[in-house]
Amino acid sequence: MAGVWVFAETVDGTPQPIVLELLTKARSLGDTTAISLGPGAKKAAAALGSYGAKKVYVHEDPAFRDVLATPAVDLLARLIEKDNPDIVLFGMTYDGRDVASRLSARLGTALIANATDVSTSDGGFKVINPVFGGSLLVTTVPKAAPPTLVLIRAKAITAEPRDAGPPQVEILTDPVDLSKPVARVLRREKEKASGPRLEDAPIIVSGGRGLGAPENFKMLDELASELGAAVGASRAVVDAGWKPYSFQIGQTGKTVKPSVYIAVGISGAMQHTVGMKGAKAIIAINKDPEAPIFKLADLGVIGDVHKVVPQLIEEIRSRKGK
Repeated sequence: MAGVWVFAETVDGTPQPIVLELLTKARSLGDTTAISLGPGAKKAAAALGSYGAKKVYVHEDPAFRDVLATPAVDLLARLIEKDNPDIVLFGMTYDGRDVASRLSARLGTALIANATDVSTSDGGFKVINPVFGGSLLVTTVPKAAPPTLVLIRAKAITAEPRDAGPPQVEILTDPVDLSKPVARVLRREKEKASGPRLEDAPIIVSGGRGLGAPENFKMLDELASELGAAVGASRAVVDAGWKPYSFQIGQTGKTVKPSVYIAVGISGAMQHTVGMKGAKAIIAINKDPEAPIFKLADLGVIGDVHKVVPQLIEEIRSRKGK
């Protein structure tokens, strides 16, 4: 079978959610190996195995946490030369993109970014990418010498555990070369959140320029609080400085797949909808009956958001007995 590797990003021994998605896909492609780097990386091995990794390479040197990309690229290049995998999957995260692009240059091999699916094809692989805001899908069959490097978007694959025994774990201790110039992490800041994380929230209330002004997001905060939801935003709102980039949903923001997505004052440009069209149910509130968002919506409310949303909040509170 094909040799399939997954670059397994972890935080204090816990795999990032996208890693579990990658492993779910990887195990359908061939024998799967995960590479877990940094302090506490060994603690992630059991979780990686339960999602498909048959083997896990572990290296716990602090340099993999404190130095950007270079140590990981050096190690991956050595391991690839030794084991000759056919394909390496990375998440479309900041670290994933940094490591994959440098590794591609180091190895002189193909890198396909922003993928939503990978499958086998005639002894090789084919990679699916959305283009033009998701209005078209492109299938790429790499012809370059292996390994093919693929960056996959978050939420493109549903993570599913499997019943399997513990993976084979190989501890690596070879020294990390820090003699050349490197970029170091000077400080980490954890974003404070009053509600669920946008990527994990079952319900998302998202606002666009139709809200009229940044202070009107207070309505969405109230609605989200009543629903136990997270608040998101369109690119236009973020570009206008109404909300930080961490709120942005869309092609250049976050991809989400909640059970319910409530789009308030969002027109429905492709750039935005590609990041949220996987929601199980979409509710749109917009005063423009021709807004493209209504083509995606399961329920559309044509009306002024400044009237509809307060009435919705009042109705929810009434049903809660408040």
